[in-house]
Amino acid sequence: MASNLNPEYAYTVVYVKDVAKSVEFYGKAFGYTVRRLDDSHRWGELQSGPTTIAFTPLHQHETDDLTGEVQELVKKRRNQLEVCFAYADVDAAFKRAVENGAEAVCQPEEKEWGQKVGYVRDIDGIVVRMGSYVKPR
Repeated sequence: MASNLNPEYAYTVVYVKDVAKSVEFYGKAFGYTVRRLDDSHRWGELQSGPTTIAFTPLHQHETDDLTGEVQELVKKRRNQLEVCFAYADVDAAFKRAVENGAEAVCQPEEKEWGQKVGYVRDIDGIVVRMGSYVKPR
């Protein structure tokens, strides 16, 4: 357990148009199991190891009033955050993602730092990096 001065990274929250659709999409396209989808469909979580991937609506008065509204994506621009998933077989994972509704951005290719990486966009236009584990040099 982390001490008060060394917190654990717990959540990444993704703001989406439709929580239920996004949770279902990420399950099918990227291979995650749904941990939780509340009855109101205003919060969903995926089982993703020690860090939770959570989904909540783009606009909700609880957070919009406190921290400001979410800046919606403009086509041909990336968000300030990129979701990254690691796979042993990037080609197969990329194919599954596209077959389940992800928009192909860049086919997987070997990078100079020893990782195979491909990019897709999810149903909300968020860029998802699909990469292999980096090989030690």
